Amino acid sequence: MADSVGGRGRRALGGLALLAVPAVLAAVPLVPLAALLGPGGLGLVPLGALGGLLAAVVVGPAVSALLGPILVDKRIARLPNAELDDRRADFVADRVEALAADVDVEVPEILPVRADAANVAVTDGYRGSRLVVSTRLLALPKADRDAALRHALVRLRTRQALLATAALPALAAVETAALLATLLVGRRGERTAADRRVNRIHGYEPDRERVPSWTYAAAGVLCWLLLLPAWVPATVGDRLAVAGGRRAADALVARAGTEERDGLGNAVSFASDAAGAGDWPPLLDRLSLVSMADAETGRVRGTSRQEARTRLARLRSKRTL
Repeated sequence: MADSVGGRGRRALGGLALLAVPAVLAAVPLVPLAALLGPGGLGLVPLGALGGLLAAVVVGPAVSALLGPILVDKRIARLPNAELDDRRADFVADRVEALAADVDVEVPEILPVRADAANVAVTDGYRGSRLVVSTRLLALPKADRDAALRHALVRLRTRQALLATAALPALAAVETAALLATLLVGRRGERTAADRRVNRIHGYEPDRERVPSWTYAAAGVLCWLLLLPAWVPATVGDRLAVAGGRRAADALVARAGTEERDGLGNAVSFASDAAGAGDWPPLLDRLSLVSMADAETGRVRGTSRQEARTRLARLRSKRTL
């Protein structure tokens, strides 16, 4: 079940793609600014633009990495606290500590939250590591719960959580813009032909004042064209680094033993199929055991619910992961 060279190579490529997203976003203001204000002013635009591009490669990922833990911490602060009693809280802390020692990683801060989604997310950065676990996941059978927690700790050890947290602000910005563009392209008139006939009978014709639907579609297409340089690496990073990182963590958990492998399969299956997926913050999705992106979000990402089915098939097969 050892990680293949090809798998590591794909995840490395995905990691570079994730880091390219904030660089592309930073290049939007920096390249034109450097072209205008660089050495020689307007006379040496190419050299100035090149300097802006090099600055974007450094500034973009650095700013995203700076904002990532702040963004995640603010979202976590809005989650309802699980309010576990002392005995239950101590039990969860002991289990995470024992699993962290087994995985050989420092114990993260544990944040139990009250949520119907059976999921766990792990975040990392200069503010420290945090494990956000739902009460529903804590209620799973011991083997399933421990396998899910082990999976999160493995992603902390392999720095997958660090990379995802650092890229999260840029990915969230691209995803939001992509959703807006998609909604604009698909926008249709709110009133049917029958509604318009009724309006005319009563002497009211609002369509004359309305923006034509094709205008929204054109604006959405334009947004997509402008967004493509950032959306393409974001999608590649989602597919290769985020989804690939989950599969790599699956393999490491499965290597611990048959109980851990079966428990992880059960946890992934339950988290994917049980009601309550909408009770998990979309911002934590890329940091979680299972992706819970809704249908709209899944349309603009490189991962989907198919990812969970693929992982389950691998976990429950006899071939190596």
